[in-house]
Amino acid sequence: MSHHARSFALALALALVSLPTRAEDWPVFGGDHSNRHASALDAINRDTVGRLRPAWIFQTGTTGYFQAEPVIVDGTMYVSATGNHVAALEAKSGRVLWTYTHKARTEKIFGPPSNRGVAVSGGLVYEATMDGRVIALDAKTGKLVWDIEAVRPEEGETETASGLAAQLGDKAVQGSSRLGFKMPPLVAEGLVIVGVTGAGYGLHVEDDKGGLDGGSVVGIEGGYGRRGWLAAYDATTGEERWRWYVTKQDGWEGGYVDKTTDGLPLHRDIPAEKAAADKNREAWKVGGGSLWMTPAYDRDLGLIYFGTGNPAPQNFGLTRPGDNLYTMSLVALDVKTGGLRWYFQQVPHETWGYDVASPPFLLDYPTDKGPVKAVAEASKLGWIYVHDRKDGRLLAKSAPLITQRNLFVPPSQEGTVVSPGPLGAVSWHPVSYDAKTGLAFVQVRHGAATYTVKTVPAANGRPEIRYTETGEAKGEPAFSTLTAVDLSKGGAVAWSAKAGSRLSGGTLATAGGIVFSGEEDGHLDAHDTATGKLLWRFQCGAGIGGPPVTYSIDGKQYVAVAAGGASFTKGSGFGTGDALVVFALPE
Repeated sequence: MSHHARSFALALALALVSLPTRAEDWPVFGGDHSNRHASALDAINRDTVGRLRPAWIFQTGTTGYFQAEPVIVDGTMYVSATGNHVAALEAKSGRVLWTYTHKARTEKIFGPPSNRGVAVSGGLVYEATMDGRVIALDAKTGKLVWDIEAVRPEEGETETASGLAAQLGDKAVQGSSRLGFKMPPLVAEGLVIVGVTGAGYGLHVEDDKGGLDGGSVVGIEGGYGRRGWLAAYDATTGEERWRWYVTKQDGWEGGYVDKTTDGLPLHRDIPAEKAAADKNREAWKVGGGSLWMTPAYDRDLGLIYFGTGNPAPQNFGLTRPGDNLYTMSLVALDVKTGGLRWYFQQVPHETWGYDVASPPFLLDYPTDKGPVKAVAEASKLGWIYVHDRKDGRLLAKSAPLITQRNLFVPPSQEGTVVSPGPLGAVSWHPVSYDAKTGLAFVQVRHGAATYTVKTVPAANGRPEIRYTETGEAKGEPAFSTLTAVDLSKGGAVAWSAKAGSRLSGGTLATAGGIVFSGEEDGHLDAHDTATGKLLWRFQCGAGIGGPPVTYSIDGKQYVAVAAGGASFTKGSGFGTGDALVVFALPE
């Protein structure tokens, strides 16, 4: 086939993908472009879920950090594993159809080698990798079709973990400002859309158990970081079509606001920020703003919606004076051009690690004047925000999902206890939304962190180093709940069920009245969507790392979930693994 004929065929296939997909499939991240993580399937329901059993298991062969959400198209399941390896499986039996072994071009990546999924469209499988590449594989064979190096993770790196380790004492330090990809791509309008993570500079200090989660996040004062961005690539050729940068070149300082848009005091030292502005005019060049999860897409409006991460340097703000636009925001872009339509900044001049991380989802929000096309996002702050999709106007904010404490009070030398901590009330884990009942099902973390400013004195010609350590607040309760929020009634909490261990991976709601939710101790749980009652659970052998999905083949419904643990399971007593576990009702 000639190049032009092949391009036409691929373009035609991409256009056909825009047609409605089979209800039995799970063809894209979130189930569809609304990101609702909900299904109309109901064979597994309140009456039958107690009989759910493993149908088959696929082991990736690479242990740990298995966070991917599988996609299922026409009876084939596609899933990415740790290290960006990819497998195509017969979704009915787990039979391996092909595998792709990724060969990273560098070991210098941001964080663990986790990946949260692929996209499938027009006969191609798309993946964005931790070593900064966007690739397309043939969906039938797994052969590489094109491979674009979008960014070199180590380029522009301003500091290394080993360089600071000696200056911060005998603690093990990990992490650096290296760009790569974690999110599953969004394919829309013939474009593959992905955003980088690793832009918001932060070093992680290990705790005495060898884990990162109970340890500290270190924010170093100074111009450390990278500039976050979201880009669109031609789905046929891989050529970059547009790029949108999170940090605003002109006017990054914004309005120096003293309150959030919804009226919460920020406790900022605005005179000190303004005094530091002249010598930090180019802070936007290393201003951070990672992008963690796949955008939602409204085809009618031609808009995509996504969240942005914390500004850099993490935790310290005087070297980046101002509001730091457009970090810490829910953003709407024109899908075809990347042009900014609107933004809503949840936390201007943020210093606590409250990234807008959980993927937004689309809904019809009821108002006195009728339903409004809306987009919602469950935040690390502990609320679900609901916005008008057209202009970003705040329509509602849910009841608080946690008990907040000292919100937006800055770090101090004596240590400031703040709730929530940097892991948030709701992290990157997807929320499921049942449009029929108006209920959103959220994995909520309850807990506090202590933010402490520390100083390493000047010595041997090296200037003084100031940094912020952030660790779990000692003596404070820490637990997770699966919480149902009624967005048909202004965001009231309908019910909340306390979990046995930390919840992880995200939720899945089905028409059978079931919400599935994973735990870090390896249990996959099924709760009644109406009451929160636990109806079924299964020990998968390793922490649940990714969102559960459901699909149907020949009238039989399946539920699949990645059980490989996550970065926070290291040293926690819960193991890591490499298993994709698929459940079904017995014959």
